[in-house]
Amino acid sequence: MILLQSHSRYLLQILSNRVQNLEKGVELDCHWVEFDDVRYHIQASMKNPHLLLLSVSLPNPPRETVFVGGLPLGAIEAIKAAYGLLVQILDPPRDGFNLTMKLNLSKLSPDEEYKNTLLVKIASVREVVMGAPLRIFLKHLASRTVAPDVDRLVALVHRPMESFFLVSQAEKVTVVFPMIFKDSIDTVLATSFLQEIVEARRAAGVINAPSCSWSSSPPLELKGAPVEALSANAGFISFVLFPRHVEGKKLDKAVWNLSTFHAYVNYHVKCSEGFMHTRMRRQVESLIQALNRAKPDTEKAKKTGHSRSFKRLSLKEARS
Repeated sequence: MILLQSHSRYLLQILSNRVQNLEKGVELDCHWVEFDDVRYHIQASMKNPHLLLLSVSLPNPPRETVFVGGLPLGAIEAIKAAYGLLVQILDPPRDGFNLTMKLNLSKLSPDEEYKNTLLVKIASVREVVMGAPLRIFLKHLASRTVAPDVDRLVALVHRPMESFFLVSQAEKVTVVFPMIFKDSIDTVLATSFLQEIVEARRAAGVINAPSCSWSSSPPLELKGAPVEALSANAGFISFVLFPRHVEGKKLDKAVWNLSTFHAYVNYHVKCSEGFMHTRMRRQVESLIQALNRAKPDTEKAKKTGHSRSFKRLSLKEARS
């Protein structure tokens, strides 16, 4: 199975090219959209080639999620911690965007390895912003504490008008995903895929992975959740994380994998559909070839019993 990368490859390519060609001062204005309706806009002028304006638009949050100033809980602090003096947050952001940052490329370190690491981190702004609230809860889990001043059930946005839920305790965090798909075939494939994930978790090789369970009805952890958030046509899948799952470097991986879990499932559902369509096309092609081989060859002349050919004459020709 393929895991999605945390950084935007297109954004990383733009940043790398810009750093390598700062002296050229080329004007830049790019828009693009990535999965789960995350939109980007990056601009640079010829007058100040070392300054970039990067704007990010996040998925529309449902009512049950908590946004502070148009951003997820803890996003501002996470940006400052990740980028330091390299980034200045503009308030208010550009129209139609949740976040606009001014990047000063002249403040990048001359050390190539550190510079590349920082560029990858900038290209991972989606993970930094959308994963900020999840990171807060998982950090408290690593220290075996509970985040103060939060409800028992917390909703976090991960898709347009869709959220997943956290139940935070000192010794564990339960993450529940209502899995919603628009296409009926996607729903069937996703349901089967999710059930296979639960079965695979029981294998001896992944015994230390977070425990998971799937159900067609809302689990008890979602008691008190809004009714509209509980209409999941592919069921509900739950993961239980313990402190050992988020210690040290495992934290970043856990944040990214959980915040993009629906996109991960959707990606493999589409791959499965493509594989099945390819198999069906090959089967149809082989059947057509078999039918073509079974057709009589009308161009060959008919043979007599002594292998002599003859031509059927018309009535007029036979009388003459």
